[in-house]
Amino acid sequence: MRPIELRSDNSAGVPDPILDAIHSANAGSALAYGADEVTARLEARVREVFEHPTARVFPVTSGTAGNALGLSSLSPPWGAVMCHETAHILNAEANATSLLSSGAQMIGLAGDDHQIAVDSLRAALDGAGWDDPHHTQPAVLSFTQPTDMGTVYPIEVISELCSVARASGLRAHLDGARLANAISSLGCAPADVTWRAGIDVFTLGATKNGAMSAEAIVSFDDAASKELVYRTKRSGHVTSKMRFQSAQIEAYLTDGLWLRLAANSNEMMRRLSDGLSALDVEVANRVDANMAFLRLPDEVIDRLEADDLLFYRIAPGVIRFVTSWQTTVDDVDAALDRMSKALHHETATPARAVDPVPAAGR
Repeated sequence: MRPIELRSDNSAGVPDPILDAIHSANAGSALAYGADEVTARLEARVREVFEHPTARVFPVTSGTAGNALGLSSLSPPWGAVMCHETAHILNAEANATSLLSSGAQMIGLAGDDHQIAVDSLRAALDGAGWDDPHHTQPAVLSFTQPTDMGTVYPIEVISELCSVARASGLRAHLDGARLANAISSLGCAPADVTWRAGIDVFTLGATKNGAMSAEAIVSFDDAASKELVYRTKRSGHVTSKMRFQSAQIEAYLTDGLWLRLAANSNEMMRRLSDGLSALDVEVANRVDANMAFLRLPDEVIDRLEADDLLFYRIAPGVIRFVTSWQTTVDDVDAALDRMSKALHHETATPARAVDPVPAAGR
């Protein structure tokens, strides 16, 4: 029985256009540290795709680096980054933002659907202890889009939250680990969910959606961009052969490849979640993109694992499925068939409902 990969989109391979771009970048020689033609073309591509004439792009090697460096360019060491209490930057990046910002504090806010509530943000800002050196000063509002629980922020919610934050002097950051999935789900232009909604800096999220070894920070804020020139170098993320990272991201953003890849993973999750609903499997989250959290008896989960269905156990009685650009209709249908067989042999009482928590490494 062949394994079916539903653990993470990080587990998927690399599409041919990106591999071809790496191969093309390997011809001849090029200037080091981003002074190459491929990186110059990448910046032009980012400005075109995001419809912003002064956008800057900074290739880095991981999403954690992208988030932590992007946030460090927006917050002083005594500042605070405000995010949802389930956000990846708060719970699963080993406090990287505090390290690279030389001390910024992370503050988790409440909100339904794993999204920051406007009232929670207002309350936190009202009680912040402004201009008092005994208190951390709020500096950045950060979104995870989609959230770690697979829900997508509507554009108008991001805009409202950014407006509230901006009124108190905060700038806005977006952890776009699955940004293409969110854009595909919303059916909007990339600019609509980033700078037009009030975002200053974001992480592109290329790796989960097909890139091999490249992430990128995109900045629309001139002051942040100037800091990132030095912060990326100081942290070891200005790689000598940057053209190979830039080539991946350029290919990723060319001719809508990134959105087509994300559309497939979203469509496969819709097919999968519809099939799970038909089998009366409880899905714990609102499925907006390519993640589903399921509540199942542990005995059923054990049977699924024995049948080579690959997924993460999140909590007792809770598992996570993630589809990717590489997931096929055959994969989904086979997964549903194995689920049906596992449920058919069910004899135990379903496990107590547990609120799922994000898996390490997403």
